[in-house]
Amino acid sequence: MTAKKAVLQLSVHDEKIRKKAFVTVSRSQGVTSITMDDKTGKMTVVGEVDTPVLVMKLRKLCNAEIVSVEVVKPPEKKPEPAKPAPAKPDTVKPAEIVAFPVTHMNYPYQYHSSYANSHYQPYGNSRVVVEEPNTCVLM
Repeated sequence: MTAKKAVLQLSVHDEKIRKKAFVTVSRSQGVTSITMDDKTGKMTVVGEVDTPVLVMKLRKLCNAEIVSVEVVKPPEKKPEPAKPAPAKPDTVKPAEIVAFPVTHMNYPYQYHSSYANSHYQPYGNSRVVVEEPNTCVLM
């Protein structure tokens, strides 16, 4: 899918509905930017979005219509100039930053094998049945 610029006409007369419209559009997948002109009521949405689906979601809040949809061309990348080589080959390189390795402690809610040996069992509706021939049951 290519990026599109969709201009939508909204009839928003309340600040609360305006905020809900922004939240609804921003939660849609593929939205890159949102702008709205309060005087004319036009909302501009840029990104890889399905415009009819977006209008259906906005119609639950206010009256919404599609004004125009245009394909946005990506900006042309300019080649970067080559960096000059360092003059002194005997210089010491700056220290590199080393990231810490990812361990199970970095994700506290992730399952770890040590949970299997603990006294706390994650399932509360399980029942333990002990079958011993010498048990005494009083009724």
